[in-house]
Amino acid sequence: RRGVEACGVCAACTRIGKFGAPAADDKDEHKKVIWSEHRDVGMVRAYNRTILVGAARDLERETNYRPVEGATRVFLVEDADKLSTESSNALLKTLEEVPPTSHLILITSRPASLLPTIRSRCQAVRFAPLAFDEVERYLVGERKRSPTQARLAARLSQGRLGLALELNVDEYRDRREVMLGILDALAGSDNIDRARLLRAAEDMSDQKRKDEYEPRLDVLTMLVRDLWLLKLDDSAAQVINQDLRERLAKLAMRVESRRVAGWLAAIEEVRGQLAVNINRRIATDALFLSMASEEIGNG
Repeated sequence: RRGVEACGVCAACTRIGKFGAPAADDKDEHKKVIWSEHRDVGMVRAYNRTILVGAARDLERETNYRPVEGATRVFLVEDADKLSTESSNALLKTLEEVPPTSHLILITSRPASLLPTIRSRCQAVRFAPLAFDEVERYLVGERKRSPTQARLAARLSQGRLGLALELNVDEYRDRREVMLGILDALAGSDNIDRARLLRAAEDMSDQKRKDEYEPRLDVLTMLVRDLWLLKLDDSAAQVINQDLRERLAKLAMRVESRRVAGWLAAIEEVRGQLAVNINRRIATDALFLSMASEEIGNG
């Protein structure tokens, strides 16, 4: 290391960032601390939108062990806003008496979602997103991404380098093409093909592709956001899908801004219902048909 900064090149530094992440559907492994190749660095990660109480209890147990090779142990709680009531209470026990040789880092973009008792025991450190061009330069220079892919990944990640590194741009483009078809069917008030929308809803909510549902909903949200920005200002620099700017601008010309605003509200309403056991097929049918309605922007 150099002073208080990690050097990023020694054996310890390179091992810290290499985690053996369990399979997404392996519930038992998500009940444990996930270790990096450095045995003093562990992580707790959500399973199906929730951090399991077993993981919080395993974290409590591991914090009491002495470091293996370093001076301290470090534990990351990824997406800490996904702590359930039970796992929050289990974590609270750990936070009340953290051993001096262990450090806990809770990572979240929604700190208000944490229990007040947890927030009161943590020191808040806020990080601003990086500028798009900084992320883009890193992806091109250090990770050898093509300029086109790097530009899109930088914007999709909203300046979050870790997310930009994980993004599969080709997968995103495939999802985006499907969602563009939906917007194309919706744009305009005459002769909306509702049968096409219902077929799209059936495809999107197919149980065989249930892991695709939320990523597709995210893509739809970004596309509608871009449409709204272009409706407000056709030179908006904040448009995420810059590579489709001309195509989106043509779509924007076919729809009123009040309808686009209504679409965003309707999508967010469905997103809020995902925390409970909704029937995704019915919810998606209702979403697309409401987006097709002329009344959606009149409230």
